[in-house]
Amino acid sequence: MPYHMKKILAVLTILTVFGCKSMIENQSIAKENINSTLNAWHKAAADANYNAYFNLMSEDAIFIGTDATENWNKTAFQAYAKPHFDKGKAWSFTTLERHIYFDKTGKTAWFDELLNTQMKICRGSGVLVKTGQEWKIKQYVLSMTIPNDNSSEVIKVKTPIEDAIIKKLQVKQ
Repeated sequence: MPYHMKKILAVLTILTVFGCKSMIENQSIAKENINSTLNAWHKAAADANYNAYFNLMSEDAIFIGTDATENWNKTAFQAYAKPHFDKGKAWSFTTLERHIYFDKTGKTAWFDELLNTQMKICRGSGVLVKTGQEWKIKQYVLSMTIPNDNSSEVIKVKTPIEDAIIKKLQVKQ
């Protein structure tokens, strides 16, 4: 291989290594920012700080709660949440574990987390989008965890309530 080709190959290798390192560093910073956003969001609920809580959500955000009927756009969720925040105590979730992932652009992230809540362990998952320099919550899904050994007991409790919801939703289709 001619000397100039070796030189070009060496430069390309160095650029690739530094490019990958830069991408990893950017993703690490983005993860820190997303963790900060989600932690601030949970803290704002615990502190009943309505404005701080909802300012961390995108305008077209969706919140899906633990009840089958809880699928709200931001405005509907604000209406639901306002009386709770007005009492001075909304809800208090403490993160036990969180995983964050990114799309190829680095402007969309999704996550899952285990939370310590008044309902015991819950799972949160969702999507964040980068708007300017800020990460905003675009979708959040809250689910209660059910130990597999106890699922039949929970199903017995849910059946009469959710059979009615199932019938109602099947009619809509």
